Amino acid sequence: MQNPRSSLVVLGTGGTIAGRADSAHDSVGYRSAQLGVVDLLQGQAARGLAVEAEQVAQLDSKDMDHATWLRLLQRVAHHLARPEVRGIVVTHGTDTLEETAWLLQRVLAPARPVVLTAAMRPATALLSDGPQNLADALAVAAVDGARGVVAVVAGRVHGAADVRKCHSRRLDAFDSGDAGPLAGVEQGQVNVWRDWPDGPATGLGAVRSDTDRWPWVEIVTSHAGASGRAVDALVDAGVQGLVVAGTGNGTVHHALEAALDRAQARGVALRVVTRCAAGPVVAGPDHRWPVLARLGAPQARVELLLDLMQARPAAATDQHRQARGALGTS
Repeated sequence: MQNPRSSLVVLGTGGTIAGRADSAHDSVGYRSAQLGVVDLLQGQAARGLAVEAEQVAQLDSKDMDHATWLRLLQRVAHHLARPEVRGIVVTHGTDTLEETAWLLQRVLAPARPVVLTAAMRPATALLSDGPQNLADALAVAAVDGARGVVAVVAGRVHGAADVRKCHSRRLDAFDSGDAGPLAGVEQGQVNVWRDWPDGPATGLGAVRSDTDRWPWVEIVTSHAGASGRAVDALVDAGVQGLVVAGTGNGTVHHALEAALDRAQARGVALRVVTRCAAGPVVAGPDHRWPVLARLGAPQARVELLLDLMQARPAAATDQHRQARGALGTS
């Protein structure tokens, strides 16, 4: 019997993988998001499966915004609802890939694979890594039984909860910390080492369609000589949630801790992670606020954003917007 899931969908959002430079030897002074996803797919194949392309956005991922996130969520959900689609590939910039991956996983928790891929060198580079990464992503998206949101870069498959950009320049710029990658890709063969991502989904209906009304969540970092002035200013401006990137096992400077206590007393939601590149936070009695043990700070911000979106009525969000507007913030 023929497998009814006969096609893959590739959604383009820009990034370095679609970048161009004036010289094939320039991998620094390039312009991101110059080539369309159809151009990126030239010469690519997917084991006899039909490949469709759609341009969802065209931006440098450092400039990723909530409106683009919502549009991407909607298009991924749309294609996942099509029975003939076996998997989805999203071309993305590296800078905010881990945030987008976690957003897609937490909102959709797809039963089929959604594979983010990227590049560290532009498409015009003499030795561009984009074509191989895209080929590997297509191979992963075609795997029978694959599910969840993953990132495929430099021959490694990283789960959405674990993936971190850990290097500014190397081609293998992503890592999964202690968990390690969940699969590898060699010569188009996907070798699976541990379970695909799973877990509960908020559902697309839980995400507000008016992105101007998404809760305001920021990240603050504990460090030597920290004070609480930035936290106090954010609270006065109407911030609704703060992710605290603590030192070590999620510890916080005493002056910053006092300001965070004041913030919590005024209704600001708090979450704690570590600023360390690897290793989870082991929650203990000294942690005053909820700990997101495995997530990095950018992913934790996404998690808190979704929590607040589900918990806070629109009227409360509007009040915070008005407070921010009165203080000239955005």
